[in-house]
Amino acid sequence: MTTGGRVIRPSREGQGRPTFLELFLDLVYVFAFTRLSSRLVGDFTTQRRVIITETGETVVLLLALWLIWIYAARMTSVFDPRSPIIQVNVFVIMFGSMIMAVALPHAFGARGLTFAVTYVVVQVTRPLLLLIAIRGPQRIIPIRGLCWAGVSAVPWILGAAIVPQSPARGVLWTIALVMDYVGFALGWRVPGLGHTRPSDWTLSPEHLAERYQQFVIITLGESILVMGASFARTFDSSRVVAIALSFTTTVLIFRIYFYRAGAVLPLAIDAGEHPGDFAWSGTYTHLVMVAGIFATGSGYELVIDRPFGHLDPAWLGVIFGGPALFLIGRSRFEYEVFNRVSLSRPLGVVALGVLVPAMLPLPPVAATGAAAAVLAGVAVRDMIRGRKRPEETAAPPPHAA
Repeated sequence: MTTGGRVIRPSREGQGRPTFLELFLDLVYVFAFTRLSSRLVGDFTTQRRVIITETGETVVLLLALWLIWIYAARMTSVFDPRSPIIQVNVFVIMFGSMIMAVALPHAFGARGLTFAVTYVVVQVTRPLLLLIAIRGPQRIIPIRGLCWAGVSAVPWILGAAIVPQSPARGVLWTIALVMDYVGFALGWRVPGLGHTRPSDWTLSPEHLAERYQQFVIITLGESILVMGASFARTFDSSRVVAIALSFTTTVLIFRIYFYRAGAVLPLAIDAGEHPGDFAWSGTYTHLVMVAGIFATGSGYELVIDRPFGHLDPAWLGVIFGGPALFLIGRSRFEYEVFNRVSLSRPLGVVALGVLVPAMLPLPPVAATGAAAAVLAGVAVRDMIRGRKRPEETAAPPPHAA
């Protein structure tokens, strides 16, 4: 990509590592995910109305936060993150993400307008700043993005203006998010202006890979915060087993993600026909994994608070659903990196589903132990496979989007 300005990366060599500013941005998302986790736990416990509706609202907020972060990650993978205009853009995203995080517990209540307006401002400001910096024919790319951001802003603002707690807010915000994600998937296709293809982006594979990896670490770190805070709040010996199993589950997820596929991700992006392909496909794959890790971490608080109490069947949606979602995303991730899927991952998902009826009469800690056992089985199978095939290079499928 030629911009004619100084925002482009000088080369793909030696410019791959994320900057301290980007790591600074990630700290905001630790805060945001902590707030989001508290909201999800509230969906399953206090003031519960309709669990599917309330959980759906939390999913909408998660998707909004993820899309803003992924735009930032891709922006700094394509453009030079040391450029002043890109750094200003990151600061805007950081501040906007913090305001959204503050508002999100009551985003479907009194703070809806704050959340929606901040989201729209961030989505519009990013392409505007790029439009100022870029020169030449590539200016059309942020113009396309600006068109889509302007259109999706309408349901965002309309939804926020509706009376709090109205189902219409959720409907309008869902429509807005669908528009944002469809625009992303279609390359912001605009009549008369064309669309942006993955091959149009010249990005740093190392940088993009590390940004994905760092967000997985952020989500795992938020899980550690949740379990630590829960144990500190209700510190006694009866909860030691629950926190030990929760910690073990986090370690297993870390191991499963980084084993082979996570470790060679930069090579996989670089080995593809177009590194930009992974900027599309990897977005959705990591979204599924991050959502699974986030749900699993939220389940820790439920279990640590009442490890031997009654197991609310809805809790299995995070205790089992989180690991299952992670394994589904991890299966797709393995396909993107190696053009294959290890049987242990789909079998792990099936095992979690089969175990659901057996868990219903048991306490929450038993369900956490069962989920940890399934993940341990996947990790052990990886270890056995690794001994048989010690060396494996990235081999992404053609057109892995």
